[in-house]
Amino acid sequence: MQYGPAVRAAAGIAVLSIMDAVIKGMSASYPTLQVTFLRFACGTIIATGVVAVMRPGWPSRETVQANLLRSVIAVITAACFFYALGKLPLAETLVLSFLAPMFIAFFGVLLLKERVDPRIIAAIAIGFGGTLVVVLGQTAEASAARSWLGVAAALASAITYALSLVLLRQRAQRDKFLHIVYFQNAGPAILALPFGLWAWQPLNLAHLAWFMLMGVLGVIGHVLMATAYAKAEAARLAPLEYTALIWAVLIGYGVFGEIPTWATLGGGLLIVAAALLTSRR
Repeated sequence: MQYGPAVRAAAGIAVLSIMDAVIKGMSASYPTLQVTFLRFACGTIIATGVVAVMRPGWPSRETVQANLLRSVIAVITAACFFYALGKLPLAETLVLSFLAPMFIAFFGVLLLKERVDPRIIAAIAIGFGGTLVVVLGQTAEASAARSWLGVAAALASAITYALSLVLLRQRAQRDKFLHIVYFQNAGPAILALPFGLWAWQPLNLAHLAWFMLMGVLGVIGHVLMATAYAKAEAARLAPLEYTALIWAVLIGYGVFGEIPTWATLGGGLLIVAAALLTSRR
C-alpha cells in the first residue's frame, strides 16, 4: 500500500477525533439536537467556501436525490453519537462505535449481495463478545454511574453509520468527492434545522468559535478521508479507523480527565480484532 493514502486516512481520523472531543465539550452546555444542527450548519458554511474555490461543477439531479437518503441517516447517526458523547466517556463511546465494520459486512451482504464469508459470522460473534465486555465488565462504581441510554445511542449510531458507508460505496464511483462532502453537511443541516430550533437554548457567542471549529475539522477530516479512499482499497485503509481509540484515550485523559477502564480496553481489543477479521480479503 502506498504511504500517501494511509497518511491521509490516519490524519483524517485524528482530525475527526479532535472534532468529537469538541462536540463532547459542547454537549455539556447545549441539547443534542442543537449541537447536531450547529455542527452541520457550520460545516455547510465551510464546505460552501471550499466548493466556491475549487468549483467542482453542479451536481446532477441523480446525485442530489441519492444523497438525500444518506443525509437522513447522517442526522440520525450524528444525533445518537453526540448524545452518547455527552453521556459516556470518550474512549467508551468510540469503542462501542467500532462495531460498525461488522454491520458494514452485514449490510454489504444484504444490500450489495456480497458473498457470505464464515469470517463475517466469526467476527460478529467476537465483536458481540467485546461489546459485552465493555458494557458488563465495568466496576460496580462505573456501572452505577453509566448511562444505559448513552450505550444504546452509541450502538444505534454504529448501525446507522455502517448503513451510511454502504450507501456511500454505491455512490463513490459516480459522484465527485467534493459533492459528497458538501451534501454530507448541507443535507443534514437542512433536516436538523427544525429539531435544532425546537431544542434551542441561548447561544453563548464565545462558543460560536467552537462550533465553527467543528465545521472546519469536519470538512478537513472528510476531505482527507475521501481523497485517501480514492487512492487505495477500502479494505487496506479500514484498520486505520482504530487509531481513533488512541486519540480517544489521549484526549479523554488529557482534556476530560477520563481514565479508561480495563473492561473498555479489553473489549475494544476484541472489537478491533473482529473488525480486522472482516476487513481481510
